[in-house]
Amino acid sequence: MHSEAWTRLAFFGAAFLAMASWELLAPLRPSSVSKGRRWSINLSIVLTNTLVVRLLFPFAAVGVAWLAGEHGWGVLNNLALPFWLSFLGSVVALDLVVYLQHVLFHAVPAFWRLHMVHHADLDFDVTTGSRFHPLEILLSMLVKAGAVVLLGPPAAAVLAFEVLLNATSLFNHGNVRIPPAIDRLLRLVVVTPDMHRVHHSVVPVETNSNFGFNLPWWDRLLGTYRREPRAGHLGMTIGVRQFRDPAALTLPRLLALPFVGDIGSYAFGNAAAKGVDFDTGR
Repeated sequence: MHSEAWTRLAFFGAAFLAMASWELLAPLRPSSVSKGRRWSINLSIVLTNTLVVRLLFPFAAVGVAWLAGEHGWGVLNNLALPFWLSFLGSVVALDLVVYLQHVLFHAVPAFWRLHMVHHADLDFDVTTGSRFHPLEILLSMLVKAGAVVLLGPPAAAVLAFEVLLNATSLFNHGNVRIPPAIDRLLRLVVVTPDMHRVHHSVVPVETNSNFGFNLPWWDRLLGTYRREPRAGHLGMTIGVRQFRDPAALTLPRLLALPFVGDIGSYAFGNAAAKGVDFDTGR
């Protein structure tokens, strides 16, 4: 169990350094606000989340998988499947759970309050991939733990999924330039930065598309895929409309945002209740 934390940290560090270097060498968009200030805030949130999760969930989802295996909980622990099939099936199933959770955090106004901390970033780069409110991280841990208990995946598959999810989240939030032909090929197997950047548009219909973090298939299969932003990747505006002042997006204010911030018209339920035009947010 102790090696789980170090394994995740090692892969996170390697992926972060790789993407940060790529952004330095081949950035797609210029920064609109101070990068040093944003990075200090975003990385402070990452550190806070790491401490909170390790304090409340010392063995994370991997520990739940080990416990489920010991007690025979979950579907896969009661089926005589080859290990490789249980492993691959678990990774794919857990990715679908994360996709559905992401949709839920956009659909329910109370959950969107937490998730808009992620979307309120005024730029889009590798640090955005780990910028989530601590309460959202805790809820996500509970969702994954519940999924693990029901599914009964091998602990090794859960660890692989967690490592893969962290790495792909850093990748698909990268401010990097990828040739269009290569991007089209990559989108067949993984969510690319150009695909996910659409999701960070201020336009609600674009914000509420491309929910995948790792596998790109769910958006295509379930009708939430959008190929490009209307204004193009260089012309689009990143963030949410109601939070445009960088001076107001300090660490304390971001942590308080779910409780005092205007949720706008992005959450499905809130937009429907107000009769808002979903395409424009007005």
